[in-house]
Amino acid sequence: CQAWQGPLSGFDSCRRRILQGGVLDVDKTDFIAMIRFMLLQNRQGKTRLSKWYVPYDDSEKQSIQVECHKVVTQREAKFTNFVEWRTHKLVYRRYAGLFFTLCVDVNDNELGCLEAIHLFVEVLDQYFGNVCELDLVFNFHKVFVILDEYFLAGEVMETSKTQILNRVHEIDLLLGQTKD
Repeated sequence: CQAWQGPLSGFDSCRRRILQGGVLDVDKTDFIAMIRFMLLQNRQGKTRLSKWYVPYDDSEKQSIQVECHKVVTQREAKFTNFVEWRTHKLVYRRYAGLFFTLCVDVNDNELGCLEAIHLFVEVLDQYFGNVCELDLVFNFHKVFVILDEYFLAGEVMETSKTQILNRVHEIDLLLGQTKD
């Protein structure tokens, strides 16, 4: 069985089971993604953005958000910005009053994840012009577009800030929207 090499190379075709009729059966144990979820939470614990690359029940998502917030906010500043959590690793970074948290596999590169968070914040900052929490709340659909241009199925798709911003501006033009 060979691993599929493409933009979704994080999916291991050896772990997928093709059922009769060509239907893929992908459950939580077979679903391999570098990034399992991304959370943007403020200091009070309100989730401003959540993107899930692995399926979870709604109640499970809620408990994960609460747990992640506790882990991230109660951690002392003298420690690193990554911590083992359950069977995964949380990589987080605080910008002003927001915590950007990625949940990744234990073997993934923490510094690469920190750079991914930083680039995402830089793209947001350049798109919105000094981004703030209210930009994320009132323009969440644009934030999701930026996130989808950056990450695809839990893997980094594009690392060029210019390319991401150009694509987002093209989408804005197609939709007849302009940056507010």
